[in-house]
Amino acid sequence: MNKKSTFDFSQLNDDTEGAYGEVLSTECKEQVAAGVQHIIDAVNQYVDHEGTRDTPERVARMYDELLAGYVTDPVRMLNNALFTVEYDEMVIVKDIEYYSMCEHHLIPFFGKAHVGYLPDGKVVGLSKIPRLVDIFARRLQVQERMTQQIADLLNELVKPQGVGVVVEGIHLCAAMRGVKKPNAKMVTSAVLGRFRSDPKTREEFMAHLRRDSGVSF
Repeated sequence: MNKKSTFDFSQLNDDTEGAYGEVLSTECKEQVAAGVQHIIDAVNQYVDHEGTRDTPERVARMYDELLAGYVTDPVRMLNNALFTVEYDEMVIVKDIEYYSMCEHHLIPFFGKAHVGYLPDGKVVGLSKIPRLVDIFARRLQVQERMTQQIADLLNELVKPQGVGVVVEGIHLCAAMRGVKKPNAKMVTSAVLGRFRSDPKTREEFMAHLRRDSGVSF
C-alpha cells in the first residue's frame, strides 16, 4: 500500500478555496484525510492510484465548505437585515435549493425549502432567508431537525406572528443504498404561532406553496 504519513493542503487549487470560513483546523484536516486514506487503502487493489493520490486532502478541504454552517453566526446575519415595515400579510420565499449531509451515512440529501412568516412590525431582507436555510443545511443533519431549526431561529430573531417551514428532500442514503428508491421524497414541516393555531393561516401558506411550484402536499 502507498499510504501517506503526512498530507499537504497547500498544493490543491479547488474552485471553492476561500469561499467559506474554515470549520476544520489543520490538525482536524489531517485526521479527516487520514480516515479517507484508510478507506482508499482498504480497497487498494481496485482504485486508480493516480486519480486518488490527492483525494484525502481534497475530501478534508471539501468538508470546510459542506460544514460551513457550523461557523456562521445566524444571529449576526439576521440582525443586520431587520427592517421596520407596516406590513402584516404573509411573506413567503419558495423553492430555496439546499444541499446537506446525512449524519447517519455521510452522503448528501438535497431538495427545496419553503419558508413563510407573518410579520409583526419587522421584516427580514429577502436574501437572508435562503442564507438561513444554508446555515443549517451546511452541517451534518437530519431533515426533521433542520426544518425545526430554520423555523425556531426565524421565530426567535424576527418575532413574527407566525412561521411556517416546509422542506422537501431526496436522500441518497435511500436512493443509492439500502432500499434503493431514487424517487422517494421526504417532506417535513414546522409551524409556529398563527401558522399552528389558525387553520386558515396554515392553509393559505400551503396554498401558496402548491401554486406554480409543483408541490403536491
